[in-house]
Amino acid sequence: MPGVPELGYIARSWIWNGLKVIGSLPAGLAIRPERSADKGFIENLYRATREDLRLLDAEPDFIESLIEMQFKAQRQGYGDQHPDAMYFIVESHGEPVGRLALAIGPNEVRIIDIAFLPAARGKGYGKGVIQALQMTAQKVPAPLTLLVLHTNVQAARLYLSLGFRAEQQNDTHVLMVWYPQADKIIVGA
Repeated sequence: MPGVPELGYIARSWIWNGLKVIGSLPAGLAIRPERSADKGFIENLYRATREDLRLLDAEPDFIESLIEMQFKAQRQGYGDQHPDAMYFIVESHGEPVGRLALAIGPNEVRIIDIAFLPAARGKGYGKGVIQALQMTAQKVPAPLTLLVLHTNVQAARLYLSLGFRAEQQNDTHVLMVWYPQADKIIVGA
């Protein structure tokens, strides 16, 4: 993406610090770095996001093993594709409710994954996190990018309502991009 400065250590730390200080998150919502103690939560969160696999006409044990294999493949894939990714836990009033994975590239901030427990969906948490990322990216400045499944219409609507544009697509996903507004970029700040 031409005209966007290289994002290095300063931008990476600014992204994290920006998430801490923006203050635009809904009341009681916080983002913190993922810790090894979060492993059980992350596994349960992944299981909760795979309603599609639970619809298979198969034995429950087979479905659970398939979900576990998919979880391991996702973790491995993220690590292979984005070795410097940053992983965060989204909390509501101190309780984990979601997960955010970011990759800082030379020309973009990639939202690798954002997911919430079913009980935390529809409460504005995802919107609040995305808006906090947008405010932070506006100051860097850097575009935010993400991939959304064609079948995830609700998420695509949210991203479009937040100013993302569909830029490319393949058989399964749409690449969506949010660009900082040029008139709001503070040069030298």
